Amino acid sequence: MRIGISVAYRPWIEPDEQVALGKLADQLGLDSVWVAESYGQDVTAMLGAIASVTERIRVGSAIMQIPARQPTTTAMAAATLDTLTHGRFMLGLGLSGPQVSEGWYGVPFTNPLSRTREYIEIVRETLSRKPVEYNGKHWTLPLRDGGIGQGKPIRMVGGTVQSHIPIYLGVGGPQTVEQAGRIADGWLPFLYDPADAAGLMNSLMAGLAKSGRRREAIAVTPVVPTAVEEDLDAARDALRPILAMYLGGMGSREKNFYVDVADRYGHGAAARVCQDHFLGGDRRAAEACLTNELIDTFCIAATPATLDTRLAAFADAGVDELVVTPFGNRIGLLHALAAAFDRQPAGARS
Repeated sequence: MRIGISVAYRPWIEPDEQVALGKLADQLGLDSVWVAESYGQDVTAMLGAIASVTERIRVGSAIMQIPARQPTTTAMAAATLDTLTHGRFMLGLGLSGPQVSEGWYGVPFTNPLSRTREYIEIVRETLSRKPVEYNGKHWTLPLRDGGIGQGKPIRMVGGTVQSHIPIYLGVGGPQTVEQAGRIADGWLPFLYDPADAAGLMNSLMAGLAKSGRRREAIAVTPVVPTAVEEDLDAARDALRPILAMYLGGMGSREKNFYVDVADRYGHGAAARVCQDHFLGGDRRAAEACLTNELIDTFCIAATPATLDTRLAAFADAGVDELVVTPFGNRIGLLHALAAAFDRQPAGARS
């Protein structure tokens, strides 16, 4: 199992530290570094900064938000980043949620399956350097109605280093995961329980079967908040703020995908109590009510003595690459991950 890191987004990790962690991960021999974006940090700028200080490590977006950019704009960004990294770039995409899509970008959060599929088809067509022509439900290129009639099919100037830039999807519902199995090169789940991976893995496998592809065609790459401390409770405490924010603040009381995931794994009651406190303005109470069982299901809270066992659970579940979001002593954690990777049997490192 390969091991990479996610440097998330501000304010969890400030930009200078994101760059420093990416450089350190490169030096330590970790496999990948991923950057996210939110309503406050642009992912492409951060990826360019990390590309400039790394030499070997693969660099990816986890995720680049679909409502933020036209698909041809995303393809241009991917081609540019692939050039800057000399062929090390991976494009992770996701729709975000309805509050961000409609509240921040002004894009309706409707038809998520067909919107994602069309988006990826246009990105791939653009990256192939064909003149882009597309007539879909959500995008029509060139524009046929509403303009002045001067649009024409345009071919992207310049190319890519990789003949095929891998496209990952950050999705977590059964239908969206099945679609990832049909059309994506990688899957970036969040709140992933390796002890019950078969639930969503079944959806992924169904999608692969429908497309006639084998399991090896897609990289299962969960993003997992992680903390390693001498005291296990201290490690759990380091993870409470990020978990409370996703369960409490990433969505509304009526629609929160992460609460839905927690409910699917039997932690719905604790997740909703957390959400109630968070939406009521009491973040400390939201963090405090998270049970040890919920934290241990969706995060890696470990001591130096238990880290290898926690990592092995993901390898045993069939994970191709574990992407760790570091909390607590981040530099110490990166060193611990590199040492854990070196302790794996040689055949398990790829």
